[in-house]
Amino acid sequence: MPMKTGGWRGDGTVSRRGFLVSGAAGAAWAGLTAPVWGQGSRLEEALPQSAPAVPRRPRRLLIFELNVGYGGHRSIAAASAAFTRMGKRTGAFETVVTSDPGVFRRESLRSFDAVFLNNTVGNLFEEPALRQSLLTFVTSGGGLMGVHGTSVAFTRWQEGGKEDWPEFAVMLGMRGAHHRAADERVFMKLEEPDHPVVACFGGQGFAMQDEFFRPKGTYSRGRNRVLLGFDLAKTDLAGEPRDGCYREDQDYAMAWVRQYGRGRVFYTAFGHHPAVFEDPKLLAFYLAGAQFALGDLPAPTLPSARLTPALRAQERLGWRLGVEAYTFHKYTFFETVEKTAELGLAYVGALSFQKVGGAIAKNLTPDLGDDELSAIRLKLDAAGVRLLTYYIQSIPGDEAGCRKVFEFGRALGIEAFMTEPAVESLPLIDRFCQEYDIRVALHNHDQKASPAYWSPEAVLKACEGRSAYLGACADVGYWIRAGVDPVAGVERLGKRLITLQLHDLDEVSPQGSDVPWGTGKGRTEELLRKIREVGNTPVMFGLEYSKNWLTSMPEVRQCAEYFHAVSMKME
Repeated sequence: MPMKTGGWRGDGTVSRRGFLVSGAAGAAWAGLTAPVWGQGSRLEEALPQSAPAVPRRPRRLLIFELNVGYGGHRSIAAASAAFTRMGKRTGAFETVVTSDPGVFRRESLRSFDAVFLNNTVGNLFEEPALRQSLLTFVTSGGGLMGVHGTSVAFTRWQEGGKEDWPEFAVMLGMRGAHHRAADERVFMKLEEPDHPVVACFGGQGFAMQDEFFRPKGTYSRGRNRVLLGFDLAKTDLAGEPRDGCYREDQDYAMAWVRQYGRGRVFYTAFGHHPAVFEDPKLLAFYLAGAQFALGDLPAPTLPSARLTPALRAQERLGWRLGVEAYTFHKYTFFETVEKTAELGLAYVGALSFQKVGGAIAKNLTPDLGDDELSAIRLKLDAAGVRLLTYYIQSIPGDEAGCRKVFEFGRALGIEAFMTEPAVESLPLIDRFCQEYDIRVALHNHDQKASPAYWSPEAVLKACEGRSAYLGACADVGYWIRAGVDPVAGVERLGKRLITLQLHDLDEVSPQGSDVPWGTGKGRTEELLRKIREVGNTPVMFGLEYSKNWLTSMPEVRQCAEYFHAVSMKME
């Protein structure tokens, strides 16, 4: 097939020698026939002795090996053996290896922390319920790993790689299998030497031989945090034809991490030959990637194209500035996402009484169907924006109604609901918070509208005896109008502060009106410093500007720039 060029035979085996990796800059290992993974001494010698992170709890990694319409890569068994052995040796995780699609049923997937699609080529399964289960597993916080052939998983391989699941292609961050020779020699550059997933390389690039898939399809630095790529100063691509492998922008990314909803995604475009999975440095790299996907190795995922000095500073602080949809509620949610991207911000909050937009002429509520939720996820991803919070006036106090809201949260990767439910519903809501790993932030208006939640003390009383999943969504504007000192308020709440709707007002009175941050009476910088001093990290610093609804972009931008300046001073 045109997209498969280089040293292949029809059975998927390798017809050449010398596919090992250099662990030191510029030094290629001597040629060696592709190893047999059953010869365990080489693997045992290459295995990492310890993991880069201590598991927060016992972890389980599902390794799925199926190929459909293709003979399969010899490296599949090598990779499964390597991951199984290094998980056991380091104590980082245990593995389950299978080619049975039934493992993707929801009741089965819930026992795993991450899924490794191990060089999976072709249309692995078509049952809608299984695909929805895998998708929701990722969006709700599971991990997804892929190597090499995973970029053509869920395609009709025998029909020329015809797309069969577009959202999977977006979730992974790449489509296609264009490559040059199966023993192509390149030099890898570390895009971010300090990133935790590539720390094992000690800041040094390295020479490598393998079959390298060129990033195509859904690949974009606006989606992916690129970790490795061709070093074009040291890799000879001279004279390459402008065919399926060529990129006009010369961006030959080979490994990245990203998030899809709450899910953690790790992919490498190499991994064709078994020797890749017997190289000590690459095994250490894959172990770090696995621990990231499993949820034990914290690592930044903001898309590479989004990064600025301010956003890098906020990553180090653990702060996430996002637009609250109420700021632009006169527009649709899709327009709000576009405005968020225009501001250079990577996060957004949604609300239940705003129209979705596009072809969806409905409010953004838990009544939306799967196709509509998919359209929302794709809109967010295309903009490089993540949805973190969601305002709903009241979460229902009955079992079925409450579950419907939390299922909606899973599907969109929401981290916290902002709401004002009946106090008597809190025990049920707390139980669902723990089941779904979604927090609930109790929102305040004024004392008349929110008698149970209007002040820090009121929220703390409502949360007595409840889990840490419950806390406050502090609307600072209403605090100031009610005479609540916002600096003292966040200190009083401590770890119960879940998310923040930040305002600055022109006066401390019920008539106070929004002004750009740092120009009013809200003591905004002092408030931000107090949050850092308390050691709490809100789910989101919500940029809510409640004035000049249709023309507020200049003031909203001024608020964002103020936050950037303060965060860079504090980092």
